[in-house]
Amino acid sequence: MKQFKTESKRILDLMINSIYTNKEIFLRELISNASDAIDKLHFISLTDSNVDSNFKIEIKVDKAARTLTVSDNGIGMNKDELEKNLGTIAESGTLAFKNKSEEKTDLIGQFGVGFYSAFMVAKKIEVTSRAYGEEEAYRWTSSGADGYTVEKAEKDKNGTEIKLYLRDKDEDFDYDELLQEYYLKNLVKKYSDYIRYPIVMDVTKSRVKANPDKKEGDKDEYETYTETETLNSMVPLWKKKKTEITPEQYNDFYKNKFHDFSDPVKVFHFTMEGNVNYTALLFLPAHTPFDYYQKDYKRGLQLYSSGVLIMDKCEDLLADCFGFVKGIVDSPDLSLNISRETLQKDRQLKAIANGLEKKLVQEMKKFMESDRETYDKFFKEFGLSLKFGVYNNFGLKKEELKDLILFHSSTEDKLVSLKEYVGRMKADQKYIYYACGDSVEKIAKLPQTEILKEKGYEILYMPDNVDEFVVKTLMNYDEKEFRSVGAKDLGLESDAEKEEIKSKEEENKPLCDFIKDALDGAVKEVRLSRRMKNNAVCLTADGEISLEMEKVFKAMKNASPVPVTAEKVLEINPDHKIFAKLKSLYDTDKEKLKNYAKILYAEALITEGMEIEKPDEFVGVLTDVLSE
Repeated sequence: MKQFKTESKRILDLMINSIYTNKEIFLRELISNASDAIDKLHFISLTDSNVDSNFKIEIKVDKAARTLTVSDNGIGMNKDELEKNLGTIAESGTLAFKNKSEEKTDLIGQFGVGFYSAFMVAKKIEVTSRAYGEEEAYRWTSSGADGYTVEKAEKDKNGTEIKLYLRDKDEDFDYDELLQEYYLKNLVKKYSDYIRYPIVMDVTKSRVKANPDKKEGDKDEYETYTETETLNSMVPLWKKKKTEITPEQYNDFYKNKFHDFSDPVKVFHFTMEGNVNYTALLFLPAHTPFDYYQKDYKRGLQLYSSGVLIMDKCEDLLADCFGFVKGIVDSPDLSLNISRETLQKDRQLKAIANGLEKKLVQEMKKFMESDRETYDKFFKEFGLSLKFGVYNNFGLKKEELKDLILFHSSTEDKLVSLKEYVGRMKADQKYIYYACGDSVEKIAKLPQTEILKEKGYEILYMPDNVDEFVVKTLMNYDEKEFRSVGAKDLGLESDAEKEEIKSKEEENKPLCDFIKDALDGAVKEVRLSRRMKNNAVCLTADGEISLEMEKVFKAMKNASPVPVTAEKVLEINPDHKIFAKLKSLYDTDKEKLKNYAKILYAEALITEGMEIEKPDEFVGVLTDVLSE
């Protein structure tokens, strides 16, 4: 019995219990090592015609003996290499081969620890190997940290065979699963589907048994048989040329890979070369997953290194606002940690993320321009996510996203971009006008929109809670400032009109002050306004907090202990017949005027989609007025 050359017991224990968090990873590691061994021989075959290029990786199961074997016909190892590569933990033959090779080789087993992950599931491991070009074969055997033996063995051809004697079943893991064909097939499909060499296994199947004596009405008899099946697809779709892939192949890949019933609305397939090389195949789904806007929704792209799955959901590749994107990224240039389960936070990953996001934004802009109808449908599903991206992190990504977001237009009656809105602004128009509310239908009926519509100005309707936060974050677009329909100054009145309304306000200041006092602090101010044409009153807000923001904060589950409220202003239309009634009551019956004030304020709240603060008082006042 030979001892490992390093602090074997401590390190091997670390390999088994700390580095790998998922026991099923061992099969990926063994297959990756087998692929690397074949890669080495394939490299030699470029100058050696004697190499048998019928490469494959084989999985065998012996349920009776409870063994699982993974073998390859790669370069193999001689006695010294067995001792060096397996007798010394963290010795990597792959890394040594790569360092010696002058040409760039695409090998990922660079740490020399993946093999030892097999001890998570095996109580004993036998490695039988014969190096290419040599006559002798050797078997390395170990039951763990106590050490290993190396002895001569019989093997017909070059390559390596790793036999695992599985552990007994325990509470943490059912090792018998590793003897089931369906389980092994799923593991290969999940982690090693794009290994470039065939991974084969004998699979049990059934068929109708031939029966020459079968009579009409007799039931079919079935028999089982064994067939060697290739478990992996080998060539990743994203590694093929785009000209060789049909739309149906993209759609089928997406639906099978990401378990969706609908075709994606758009496919982005590109390869980036530079300091970090990678290929990306990204999809925009047609529909929002039912849990997409829930906190525990898992975002992220599948990350591969040379066709081997490294991470199923890599959240670091795209910002949260692009959480709807599904797809894969494959790069040979990643710096992985030694378990290959997680990534080191290094410049390669950041470079991929930065390049990926820029390319995605470019492609989505092209998508909007080339197929606007489909983009509009996509935006109705995922536009809220892009809007949150504008607002999030103090507008960090607002410049990238501002041309991807859409709003409903009052004049076009459809979704429009900010670029489109600004492109058709009237020559004398100063601002980008917008209105917020509970729905497009309700916003269209807001009193505050009446004067703008009369003058033919386009208004952006914003029914989503985040919308006003988005425009506050953007502040302007193409040097055009956003202006709410409830703003005190809409930039519409001439100096003469401003003087006229100012004179009228001064004349009726006692009336406005009385109404304000009658509302007992509910409003900051009562003033006259000609923004309305048909309505008698409306609510607006002074200050940074708008009426819509107040509604949003009030609806939040974890609301601030200090209520976030808008500085409400009750605006009265001096051209409406109700105003004459108010003036009359101010002179004749101030108590009745108080009731009118409360009713009008309630009317303004309801029109704005806000709750009446004291509904019982309102009902009493309304009853008194109606009883007169």
